[in-house]
Amino acid sequence: GVSSLMRAKSELMLLVALFGLLATLTDAFYFPSFGTRAVAPSPPSVDNRAFFLSPLKAATLEPTTNSKVLEDYVTARGGNRPIRKILIANNGMAATKSILSMRQWAYMELGDESLVKFVAMATPEDLKANAEFVRLADSFVEVPAGKNSNNYANVDVIVKIAKEQGVDAVWPGWGHASENPDLPNSLNALGIKFIGPTGPVMSVLGDKIAANILAQTAKVPSIPWSGSYGGPNDGPLEAELNDEGTIPEDIFEKATCRNVEEAVEAALKIGYENGIMIKASEGGGGKGIRFVDNEDDLRNAYIQVQNEVVGSPIFLMQLCKNARHLEVQIVGDEHGNAVALNGRDCSTQRRFQKIFEEGPPIIAPTDTFREMERAAQRLTQSIGYIGAGTVEYLYNADTGKFFFLELNPRLQVEHP
Repeated sequence: GVSSLMRAKSELMLLVALFGLLATLTDAFYFPSFGTRAVAPSPPSVDNRAFFLSPLKAATLEPTTNSKVLEDYVTARGGNRPIRKILIANNGMAATKSILSMRQWAYMELGDESLVKFVAMATPEDLKANAEFVRLADSFVEVPAGKNSNNYANVDVIVKIAKEQGVDAVWPGWGHASENPDLPNSLNALGIKFIGPTGPVMSVLGDKIAANILAQTAKVPSIPWSGSYGGPNDGPLEAELNDEGTIPEDIFEKATCRNVEEAVEAALKIGYENGIMIKASEGGGGKGIRFVDNEDDLRNAYIQVQNEVVGSPIFLMQLCKNARHLEVQIVGDEHGNAVALNGRDCSTQRRFQKIFEEGPPIIAPTDTFREMERAAQRLTQSIGYIGAGTVEYLYNADTGKFFFLELNPRLQVEHP
């Protein structure tokens, strides 16, 4: 019982302590007293316990003499922009794992983990806590304390640091400013690469109505909703992105329900048999969503959604009963290529929020999930999506059908 748990805990703590001791005896780790890396070409550590043994020091490294290796690597693969220095516009786990992953890639692919330099943003709280991501970085810039609008979510602060530090690219991670279109737009104006989708694409994907129309255009199955009518032959609405990165306003308006009467009309086309979800396009996190199965409830619930997410366009969608929430991880590049990297089952939820995710998803047959991946790739390519993203589906195990839910322009925060 309790004694065995205490004994197991003690053994675990001993293992961690031994690991930290071993770390101080190997050249595979960074020298914590200087904040710089060891010279020996050992693979990067996944857990730098040795850092906890000495205080944090800021450092700026000299440019590597092997920078031409990176340039040649990029040129040989048809690229035109070697990225040698990256600003990590995030903190905590996101920043830590990004630096470790990119260093590991540099070592495995190029034989030298130091070819890419990292600049971290550190609040006074991060410095006081001796945060691991700051220790991992080659240098850091102190940013204002307090809420994230003062630092990691502040586009002006991020852009100013990126310009002053002379970085080639900015990695936003997830949360904070990662889904703010102003960040990629501002960086692009300065010639700095934003590691993620362009501002216009990010903006249109942030709107659930526009995203569903784009999915239908890419022939990705959609569940019956208020945008399933009014298109070619009164079928699903379709639209292409224009130069501003938006879809035509008249097509967008056809999919929305601007008042109760329009919602009632759309509900009659969809049908109440399975129930209907009233959703605010700008809602999320359980806000701006209601279930109804008759007209009286719809009239009341529409007003509730309207008041919950003020000013947001509202649309209706048929409830997909006995559905599983499956996701596909996608990565696209600026040359029109896209790849699907398997997926996850995110069906265990409470109050519309995921509790945990399971991977790989086994509820869907292999052939069906392959088609879900191909559909995600088509959508990624059709809108010119760049970077890592997550295509979400509803899957009905009884019928074997799947339906598009949304495309998030990031890695899912529940599964870093």
